[in-house]
Amino acid sequence: MKTHLPLSLIAALGENRVIGVDNSMPWHLPGDFKYFKATTLGKPIIMGRKTWDSLGRPLPGRLNLVVSRQTDLQLEGAEVFPSLDAAVVRAE
Repeated sequence: MKTHLPLSLIAALGENRVIGVDNSMPWHLPGDFKYFKATTLGKPIIMGRKTWDSLGRPLPGRLNLVVSRQTDLQLEGAEVFPSLDAAVVRAE
């Protein structure tokens, strides 16, 4: 993937290597949420469809871009793309 857009990746992983449980995060760390918001506010944010589902709504103040294999998927408050490459092109 070739891109001119500086990309930032924010990810979290528990000690047991879990990233989510039952469509939610297995921890609540207010400082992490504050950092995530400060880092992403006013910028495009690319996420997978399962992350979108876990949020339950678009993240305000950001261009919400969702990557999904579901070709007919339409999400209120987000744009859907069939590949990460396509979402990155839109983000630029």
